[in-house]
Amino acid sequence: MNCVDSSDDANNKLAVISTPAYSSPAKSLGDPGITPLSPSHIAKDSDANDTVEQSFLVVVAIDFGTTSSGYAYSFTKEPECIHVMRRWEGGDPGISNQKTPTTILLTPERKFHSFGYAARDFYHDLDPSESKHWLYFEKFKMKLHTTGNLTMETDLTAANGKKVKALEIFAYALQFFKEQALKELSDQAGSEFENSEVRWVITVPAIWKQPAKQFMRQAAYKAGMATPENPEQLIIALEPEAASIYCRKLRLHQMIDLSSKAPVNGYNASDTIGAGFTQAKEHIRRNRQSRTFLVENVIGEIWSELEEGDRYIVVDSGGGTVDLTVHQIRLPEGHLKELYKATGGPYGSVGVDYEFEKLLCKIFGEDFIEQFKIKRPAAWVDLMIAFESRKRAAAPDRTNPLNITLPFSFIDYYKKFRGHSVEHALRKSNVDFVKWSSQGMLRMSPDAMNALFKPTIDQIIQHLSDLFEKPEVTNVKFLFLVGGFAEAPLLQQAVQNAFGSKCRIIIPQDVGLTILKGAVLFGLDPAVIKVRRSPLTYGVGVLNRFVEGKHPPEKLLVKDGTRWCTDVFDKFISADQSVALGETVSRSYTPAKPSQLVIVINIYSSEQDNVSFITEPGVKKCGTLRLDLTGTDTLVPTRREIKTLMQFGDTEIKAMAIDVATSKSVKAGIDFLNY
Repeated sequence: MNCVDSSDDANNKLAVISTPAYSSPAKSLGDPGITPLSPSHIAKDSDANDTVEQSFLVVVAIDFGTTSSGYAYSFTKEPECIHVMRRWEGGDPGISNQKTPTTILLTPERKFHSFGYAARDFYHDLDPSESKHWLYFEKFKMKLHTTGNLTMETDLTAANGKKVKALEIFAYALQFFKEQALKELSDQAGSEFENSEVRWVITVPAIWKQPAKQFMRQAAYKAGMATPENPEQLIIALEPEAASIYCRKLRLHQMIDLSSKAPVNGYNASDTIGAGFTQAKEHIRRNRQSRTFLVENVIGEIWSELEEGDRYIVVDSGGGTVDLTVHQIRLPEGHLKELYKATGGPYGSVGVDYEFEKLLCKIFGEDFIEQFKIKRPAAWVDLMIAFESRKRAAAPDRTNPLNITLPFSFIDYYKKFRGHSVEHALRKSNVDFVKWSSQGMLRMSPDAMNALFKPTIDQIIQHLSDLFEKPEVTNVKFLFLVGGFAEAPLLQQAVQNAFGSKCRIIIPQDVGLTILKGAVLFGLDPAVIKVRRSPLTYGVGVLNRFVEGKHPPEKLLVKDGTRWCTDVFDKFISADQSVALGETVSRSYTPAKPSQLVIVINIYSSEQDNVSFITEPGVKKCGTLRLDLTGTDTLVPTRREIKTLMQFGDTEIKAMAIDVATSKSVKAGIDFLNY
């Protein structure tokens, strides 16, 4: 990877001192800047390997999902055993209980009350007059993906319409998992387990923007999992990468190959989608009592078919987002290299819930549904639970209708609201495929249910088709379908129909736990992912010598007789450039004025590749290095060298500035939340 400076006059430029965003910094602040001493080069980071690896007794991974969450752990002394969390209280018929719903309940005083099934059931049992004072949150993780300008102050809205800071809710949720896990570990060990003995791993979607990843880390600090002084105790893992790591270890009996044309156990390929899963479910059901999974320290059979340079796609379809990642194998260790930056979008299974809500609005009127949600929030939650279990029964070849129970308070409130019955509304609505059954249920034909899945599945297929068009994505051998939504036979069939001829489509059996188990493996050996793609372009704001005809006249600044071009974006690394783990890009500058004692370097990012000026749309300030050299002016060479380093490749990015003469240095994490 070459990071040679794009401008010819690399040696005649100054880094700008301090810039208010989007104005012309150098004009407003007549500060002397710093000029480069050398063209940029890459330093292989030696310091990175000097840190003493902390020893943790156990790795605990938390899969914090949009719809459901869970944790798993492994003791570093026996890394081949992955234990999935204890069985939870509560639970719904027909839904396996390895994970718990991502729901949280706060008391009217805004204190944490409960999480998961406990939160849902307690909220449900409250009297409506009381429940409107309690704060109930569900599916709130999506807010981090959909909020454009996420900050520490971003709010979440509870079911009763009240607002609470998102950071508090996330911290409460993580703290809950921390306490559950430590309690389970202490019970197992027979003595109190300390937080300091645990390395935590939290999974996030790869397509999340940097602010959301940083937000998750801040929430974990607030929950007491790690501290800014000891950040290594917490790893932010990318969901599809975790899945990828686990898929490497799959044995043939642990997965379903949708594309196998040969009969599997006497079934032919068209039966396999349903039958393979029925068998897999039986297998999981038998093993439900044992929560320990053995991960053999071998490469699975499917993986052994992959050769150096082979490519595969991981499609992680969860509750909120779908994440697509393209990886390539690097032998001999089988390390993974990311080939194309993660793509995807908000096409998770909650999209099906939104379609159901739209259908209800069409039948009963949007005004009624909005009112019902506010006035009877617990009954609304009930209705969505009833829908969830029927949603899981949808299948391509289903012929009999699906019945969804309407809560009594829905029927009752509708009659009060409209003055006629729910049955009347259904007759009048002209929605085919949905009928009223005398037992008080909505009766949906399989076609009606499939229609609710269609928009979400279509978007996933479209996104995958676009990905297959990319030159980096030719000759893909396997497509691994993972995540909770991958359990949906409708999605499996759509993926198989669209791409079965291009590559083999593989689904791990306990597909909803794939990410969790992979995250544990990642925590045991974080170096397994060797090369990532940078999601953004990073650079610093500098001054260049003004060149007539090349630079726009409005950027001209004349200072002490020298003509400068202001606001130049000096690129450190481009979006989608490959970055090896721990790779460091380094630049050297010198203060323009030897007497200058405070040096401020501002770091900017953009999703665009070609950025010339920091004032262009989409360029955001995301970090500041402030090096204070007061009191160090003895015996300093006249040309003082200031080295700026940016270390990429981890899910977080670190920056550092060093005064070479005195070795005085300042470090900063790139901060996307406070600018």
